[in-house]
Amino acid sequence: MRLACISAEGRGETDRLLSETAAWLADTGRNVTGVVKVLSDIPAGDHHCDMDLRVLPGGPEIRITQSLGNGAQGCRLDPAGIETAVAAVESAGTSGADVFIINKFGPQEAEGRGFCAAIGAALANGVPVLVGVTKGTRAAFDTFADGMAETLPPEPDAIRAWVLATGTD
Repeated sequence: MRLACISAEGRGETDRLLSETAAWLADTGRNVTGVVKVLSDIPAGDHHCDMDLRVLPGGPEIRITQSLGNGAQGCRLDPAGIETAVAAVESAGTSGADVFIINKFGPQEAEGRGFCAAIGAALANGVPVLVGVTKGTRAAFDTFADGMAETLPPEPDAIRAWVLATGTD
């Protein structure tokens, strides 16, 4: 069972690394499944809160945030959007996958929901799993992984070396 996580400093860096890894995997003929954040330029003055996920390998893109209106302070995560993304990933499955990527072990996963079952299914099927983890959910991820996860340096070469070591080439 191969499970690895990455955590990069700087807003959006983990998302960038995982998206670039998924693109590299596709470019080198590997079958990658899961989800990555859709990277886009954020206009100046924007609140940086809209998030879309792309289901790998070929879509769809699913918005997982919701507008709460001006001045709202609550969590913008849209549970229905997350459920839609999870359902799309689970429906696609991991058959024939070389690697399964989840952009973030977030609040939903920290509570045992979200992509937890999909991560477990990929591991049970022998598919290596790469997950982005934030400081805020690190303890929950460590509990979920139960000592089985390897923490990778947030560097493209280290991530690629891990992927190659999983036997996907």
